[in-house]
Amino acid sequence: MAFMEKPPAGKVLLDDTVPLTAQIEASQSLHSHTEYIIRVQRGVSAENSWQIVRRYSDFDLLNNSLQISTLSLPLPPKKLIGNMEREFIAERQKGLQAYLDVITTHHILSNCELVKKFLDPNSYSVNYTEIALQHVSMFFRSEPKWEVVEPLKDIGWRIRKKYFLMKIKNQPKERLMLSWADLGPDKYLSDKDLQYAVKLLSSCSHPYIYKITFATANESSALVIRPFSEKGTLKDLIYKAKPKDPFLKKYCNPKKIQGLELQQIKTYGRQILEVLKFLHEKGFPYGHLHSANVMLDGDTCKLLDLENSLLGLPSFYRSYFSQFRKINTLEGVDVHCFGHLLYEMTYGRPPDMIPVDNFPPAPSVFVVSVLESILTCEAMKNGMPTVSRLLQMPLFSDVLLTSSEKPQFKIPTKLKEALKTSKECIEKRLTEDQKLIHQHRRLTRAQSHHGSEEEKKKRKILARKKSKRSAYESGEEHSAKYSNSNNSAGSGASSPLTSPSSPTPPSTAGIKFTASDLLPIPFNTLS
Repeated sequence: MAFMEKPPAGKVLLDDTVPLTAQIEASQSLHSHTEYIIRVQRGVSAENSWQIVRRYSDFDLLNNSLQISTLSLPLPPKKLIGNMEREFIAERQKGLQAYLDVITTHHILSNCELVKKFLDPNSYSVNYTEIALQHVSMFFRSEPKWEVVEPLKDIGWRIRKKYFLMKIKNQPKERLMLSWADLGPDKYLSDKDLQYAVKLLSSCSHPYIYKITFATANESSALVIRPFSEKGTLKDLIYKAKPKDPFLKKYCNPKKIQGLELQQIKTYGRQILEVLKFLHEKGFPYGHLHSANVMLDGDTCKLLDLENSLLGLPSFYRSYFSQFRKINTLEGVDVHCFGHLLYEMTYGRPPDMIPVDNFPPAPSVFVVSVLESILTCEAMKNGMPTVSRLLQMPLFSDVLLTSSEKPQFKIPTKLKEALKTSKECIEKRLTEDQKLIHQHRRLTRAQSHHGSEEEKKKRKILARKKSKRSAYESGEEHSAKYSNSNNSAGSGASSPLTSPSSPTPPSTAGIKFTASDLLPIPFNTLS
């Protein structure tokens, strides 16, 4: 797509949350530098792979761009003299592979635009900020009361979603935030239903949903305006971050890791569960819960980005819950994501891996009890608890809610049916992806088992036994042939028949043989 060219109408079919893996297959030395040939694969299908060629300087440029994360990444050091030696190139290739393994397995880095462009330049060659500006400019032509103050560069994790700080011309001190996003791979509403549903969001009133000032959508993207909060999100509170800073800078490597107070965990958790319960009862799909999608308003948590599921955008945690076939509904997805959020509130950081079977000390055993019901291996096998079940658990059941605002969100019956169908389609794609991942995991496990040292030893022993058995059976068959041949010859001659049980034939010294008597003696007649 040419620079500044308007994107084609319709949803983006590519799911940006599908993990990319990268394997250096070879290196080739040219006159003054070495190139590394890298095989990149999207997801579990080997058919969905391609080759890229990168020099060390390309890795170095990427690494410099990722320094904003303040992470210590294992890029091999530069070497000016002797960098074309064969041993050095082999060692550097190992180091670059280790670097690729780190950036493709780190949840935030692997989803950032810098890494995606490095590994998949064909899919991420577009300047989405420029495209967003085009759409926003067209919007302002029809709505002249709004005005852009500044772009909020990279404050979110999505590649195809951009943010701008705004103001109303006749209220210059009031700040708002505009978000623009492409339609995603899970957009199943018709254009008409989508546009109606997005506009309906501004009528939603709930004490734990962040108010939308204005929302609109067309056949390829959507634009939403909300009040801008200087206090930021729940994630900003946990990581002690500035809301306007880039996502990589805010959340990759917090200076101080510290969870929230127990009362905050209880109150915020209860408020979030209440709004999830409300949306589930309304038949409104969400599936996008994470701590950066929860705005803080005083001591109250308010849910953000209700539009995401309507636009078909994939979830922040999709690469996690797509591994587990029991998490196959959007209600289950919300509960799983709540587990991530509760862990983050408790420990001040995300879990190192999912599932989690050993939890660090927590402010209360009731916190661990909830986490165990969601994030353990047993929970993944048995399925997620319901939101109603979580609300009944001791951690949340005694929390008093003080808001007097009455929730209101009227969804017409026809739109409810369309939302239900859309939800079913989203869940179907998730289930299909989970099936492919499960099949790939089984195949990988079988191949790994087949290639283990223990299995190799077993196969060698079986091969030796088979070889001995074949040799024995071959000998038996050979003996039987000789025996049959001897029996056949004996029927027309005067010499006696012999067998393993026959006595030793008499001496033949001094006896003359005819040609028909000169037959070999089967080896199994010799004792």
